Amino acid sequence: MVTFRRRSGRTGRSSPTALRALSPLTALSLLLASLLSSLCLLLAPQAAAHDAKRPTHPERDWIGSTLRDHERPGPGTPPPPQLASVEGVDVSSHNGSVPWSSLWNSGNRFAYVKATEGTSYTNPSFAQQYNGSYDAGMIRGAYHFALPDNSGGAAQAAYFATHGGGWSQDGRTLPGVLDMEYNPYGPTCYGMSASALVRWISDFFATYQARTGRDAVIYTSTGWWKQCTGNYGGFAAAHPLWVPRYGSSAGELPAGWGYYTFWQYTDTGPTVGDHNRFNGAYSRLQALATG
Repeated sequence: MVTFRRRSGRTGRSSPTALRALSPLTALSLLLASLLSSLCLLLAPQAAAHDAKRPTHPERDWIGSTLRDHERPGPGTPPPPQLASVEGVDVSSHNGSVPWSSLWNSGNRFAYVKATEGTSYTNPSFAQQYNGSYDAGMIRGAYHFALPDNSGGAAQAAYFATHGGGWSQDGRTLPGVLDMEYNPYGPTCYGMSASALVRWISDFFATYQARTGRDAVIYTSTGWWKQCTGNYGGFAAAHPLWVPRYGSSAGELPAGWGYYTFWQYTDTGPTVGDHNRFNGAYSRLQALATG
């Protein structure tokens, strides 16, 4: 509320008489300031409550971390592994120091590790997780948690390739992954149109391919893809699909893909939570790593 100093030296609220004594412009300015101050007081508690619900740190974001807030898990439990499939896991900093030998001994043969988010975050546990899985004998790769409203696709691809998302032709390094999922910080589709998101993804893919010589894998759910890209089908020819669905099958796939390459079938599995299957024999997984 606007105040003024009376002749007596005491401070009080503006009165109609006092306002009439001022010039019209000054009086209007005082009224507007008073209204703005009152509005801010009313909105401040609501804004604070809203901000308190929003994630404030990328340590809380990992591949599939937003899925349960938006999609129902599939029914049942995953079927037993088939001969033409390979078990693997994905991890991020929330997993801390991962016991890779235990995961290897339980049959896991590949791992994807979160490397980056946006253009300012790198996983502080990346070295232990990325190198540790490799040392245990696994085929490993890195993924990038996308924030399309934060910066351009090309900028994020370059950041990813520079900070752990590169590729080496050693036969045990998988191509990098672009993680496209529900926005943990705001609007589901990052406040972008379907065409703008498709262009963003295309820019990421082009830059990553130019930097590494490999076409990136894309991780996305069918629900998000339909809602946010209009079920665009133009990436399937070059980019392997990693689809999440927690249950007995991978379910419907996004447009263009006739099959998945990776399936994240649970986020409550042993040791690290997220468990996956490669859709093919181990020799095909080696071929994907070799390029």
